[in-house]
Amino acid sequence: MTTDSSPAARTREAASARYLRDLALLRRVRDRIDREYAQPLNVEALARGVNMSAGHLSRQFRRAYGESPYSYLMTRRIERAMALLRRGDLSVTEVCFAVGCSSLGTFSSRFTELVGVPPSVYRRDAVGRVDGMAPCVAKRVTRPVRNREASEVAAQ
Repeated sequence: MTTDSSPAARTREAASARYLRDLALLRRVRDRIDREYAQPLNVEALARGVNMSAGHLSRQFRRAYGESPYSYLMTRRIERAMALLRRGDLSVTEVCFAVGCSSLGTFSSRFTELVGVPPSVYRRDAVGRVDGMAPCVAKRVTRPVRNREASEVAAQ
């Protein structure tokens, strides 16, 4: 095995090492979002937690996961909101605040965009919908589908 010690090879190695380091940091950011979705999180705070600029974090996160950190956070919040609404014991407003949203209007708009119906309609129609279903199946069946994903599925 020969080693290439040319400047171009060293540059490629450094870029590869930087990329792997960034992936590990991005995984930490994604894990933090999954864990702390109900807390007030923003891209600046997430970036500070891994010593990146907000712009760099956003670009790298989108490159690695196909969506912005904010979009990923809102999707996690909507998934949790769907589970709480299916229980039927909380109002839409209570669910909105329980999942970390501070604006009922933004929550309702984003919920409708991802789920296809307003949260009040989802709550009315979804109570008991997954009774008797294995949790792993219920999670898959009830996962919100983004508009671009829905159009890709419909095109197939």
